[in-house]
Amino acid sequence: MSIIEWDDFTRVDLRVGTIVHAEPNSKAKKPALILDIDLGELGVKRSSAQITQHYPPETLPGRRVLCVCNFEPKRVAGVKSEVLVTGAHDEDGNVVLAEFTLPVPNGTRLA
Repeated sequence: MSIIEWDDFTRVDLRVGTIVHAEPNSKAKKPALILDIDLGELGVKRSSAQITQHYPPETLPGRRVLCVCNFEPKRVAGVKSEVLVTGAHDEDGNVVLAEFTLPVPNGTRLA
């Protein structure tokens, strides 16, 4: 593990957003979902996420997730991915979303 400075951490724009829509990405080589995420003052942003092992699309709207919002948008399997939805790998290597269980306003920065 390498030590970083506080300024390094503050440069990453981590914000809470609510998933408002999810659908399969039929163009993805590996199973993925297209997510529309309400990030408050930043608006609704899109992301492509390989989270199909644990999350059928119909279970995602309303979930509050943590997103990296200041990466350059990237084209992923035909989708302009504007934010990165964060999570951690389980024992089988599948992504488990980083979620908030209590209400937090959309667009709130990670404290």
